[in-house]
Amino acid sequence: MQNLLTATQMRDADVYTIKCSPISSLNLMERAAQEFVKIVNLPSKVAIISIFCGTGNNGGDGLAIARLLKKAGFKYVSVYLINFKSKQIDNYQTNLKKLPNVVKVIEITEPQQLKGLKTDVIIDAVLGSGLNKPLQDKYAELAKIINGLNKQVIAVDVPTGFNTEGQIPEKYNGIKADLVISFQRPKINFFFPESYQALKRFKVVDVGLDESFIERQKSDWKLTTDDDIEKLLKTRAKFTHKGTYGNALLIAGNNTTMGAALLAASACLHTGAGLTTVCLPQSGLIALNTVLPEVMALPRNEHLMIAAFKKFTAIAIGPGLGLEEENEQLLEKIISLKKPLIIDADALTILSKRKDLLDKLPSRSILTPHMKEFDRLFGEHNNWWNRLETAKKQAQERGLIIVLKNQYTFICLPSGEIHINPTGNPAMASGGMGDVLTGIIAALVAQSYSPAQASVLGVYLHGKAGDDLAQSKFVISASQLALQIPIIIKGLLK
Repeated sequence: MQNLLTATQMRDADVYTIKCSPISSLNLMERAAQEFVKIVNLPSKVAIISIFCGTGNNGGDGLAIARLLKKAGFKYVSVYLINFKSKQIDNYQTNLKKLPNVVKVIEITEPQQLKGLKTDVIIDAVLGSGLNKPLQDKYAELAKIINGLNKQVIAVDVPTGFNTEGQIPEKYNGIKADLVISFQRPKINFFFPESYQALKRFKVVDVGLDESFIERQKSDWKLTTDDDIEKLLKTRAKFTHKGTYGNALLIAGNNTTMGAALLAASACLHTGAGLTTVCLPQSGLIALNTVLPEVMALPRNEHLMIAAFKKFTAIAIGPGLGLEEENEQLLEKIISLKKPLIIDADALTILSKRKDLLDKLPSRSILTPHMKEFDRLFGEHNNWWNRLETAKKQAQERGLIIVLKNQYTFICLPSGEIHINPTGNPAMASGGMGDVLTGIIAALVAQSYSPAQASVLGVYLHGKAGDDLAQSKFVISASQLALQIPIIIKGLLK
C-alpha cells in the first residue's frame, strides 16, 4: 500500500531527498519539470501556451517547464509572472534567468491585466500545495479571470487554491484544472468527491523523491496498488476441491427484489466460493434454479433455526432483503452467532433503526454503505472529510470494517487506516453494483481471506472489472460485471 502524505510531509520528503541524495533543490525542480513535459499532452506544437508562475517553488517549476517546452519545439510559449508579493525564492530567480530570450515574459501585478487574454492552453504554476484556506484578494480575482477564459487548464502538482487535505470548501474559488500532473504522490483530497470542483482528472509522475522515507512516515491514508493486489491473491493448488474454497451464505431477496439476490449470488459464484447458498423467500426458488442452477437455496421461513447458519464460512445479509419485522429478527439472530458478517443495503437500514443491533455487531464485520446509508447509520455530514473522520472513528471504536462506497471507495479498518481504492469509473453507475460487491466480498471471506483483505481486494476487483468493461461499453450492467470477475482474477494471477 502506498503511503499518502500531507503537504507538510511531502515537503519533508523533498528536504530529506536533497539532504541524503546527490541532488540539489534546483536539480530536483528540473527533474520535476522534465517529467511534467514528458507526460503532458498538448494539442500541437503551434498551440498558444500561457504559463502562469507564482514566485515560489510552484512558479519555479513553471519557469523550468516553459524553458523545456520551448526547447521541445513548441512555438508559442508565454510566461506570466504573477507578482502579487515581492518575495521570490532562489530557484525561481535562477529559472527565470535561464529562460531563453525567445520566451515572452509578462509581469502581472494586477489581475485585470489578463482580461481578453488569447490562448489555447493555460499551465497553472501560481501557488503550490501549502495553501489551506480559500483564495483572497488578487489571487481570487486571478482565478476568476482564468476560469472565465474557458480554456484547457493543466495544473502543476496542484491547482492554485486547492487544499490538499482537510475539508474542501463548499464553494471552491481557486483555479479549475482539466488535468493535474502531481509529483510523486496524488494528494489526499484528489480522492474526495468535492475535488471535482477543482480538477477533472490527475496523473502522477515519479520525480525521484526518496521512497523509503515516504513509506516510513506515519500516515493512515493508504492507496491500493496493482502490486498489493497481486500479492494478496491466492492461486488454486492441485488437489483442492469445493470444500477448500468455503461455503458462503447470502441472506437476500424478497418477493419483488429477487434480482438483487441473484446478482449477489452470481458475483459470489464467479469470485470463487466453493459453495454458494442463498437464503431466500420460497417465491424466489424458481428464479434461482433457473438463472443460477449452481447456487443452492435455503428457504427463509419462521421455522429457520440458528443452527442452520452455523456451517457457513461467510455470511452476507441485505441485498433486496426488505425491511419487514421478520428480517429484522433474522438479522438479530445471525448477529448472535458472533462471527464476522458482511452487511449491505436493507440490513444497513435496519441497523440504522436498531442501534442496539449496531452495538452488538461482531468485531471485524464488514459494512458496505453508500453515502446516504452511512449518514443514516452515523449521522448527517455536510462534507466528505468529516464523513471519513466519523468512519475512521466508528471503525476503530467498534472494531468494524467500513467500506464507504464512491468513485474512489474508502475502506476504513479497525487499525485506523483508510485504504483508498483507485479502480472504478462512471460507466458503473447502474443498479445492482452494490449487490455484486457484496457477493464478491462474501466469496473472498469464504475462501479464508481476512475481512480486511477481502474488503480491499473485493473493492479493487469490482472496480477493475468495471474499468476493463468500460473500454468497450458506455454503460455496464451489474450482471456483466459479475461475469467479468474471474477474467480479472486470472489476468492478475498471470
